[in-house]
Amino acid sequence: MKNLGQMMKQAQAMQQRMEEMQARLAELEVQGSAGGGMVRVTMSGKAEVKRVKIDRALVDPEEVEVLEDLVVAAIADAKAKAEGLVAEEMAKVTGGLQLPPGLKLPF
Repeated sequence: MKNLGQMMKQAQAMQQRMEEMQARLAELEVQGSAGGGMVRVTMSGKAEVKRVKIDRALVDPEEVEVLEDLVVAAIADAKAKAEGLVAEEMAKVTGGLQLPPGLKLPF
């Protein structure tokens, strides 16, 4: 029974660290870009888009499709960086413990 009690304490400690990590991720920001930096997207560590900046040179009614594609590319770039940030934070919380394939935390 001692081992079970110890395991419960460890699980509670990990849960607390996960909650702290999620709070940190909500505050951290990453920036993705496309078109040589002409489109920039700022995203939280929890993959919430915060800001979109578009260089005025891209605002052309005849080139809307290009602008739309660049926004999508910048969001994808920011999302990839946010996922890398989450992986780094998870490694800190889990002490390098590998999660099963397909299990993504915290979201």
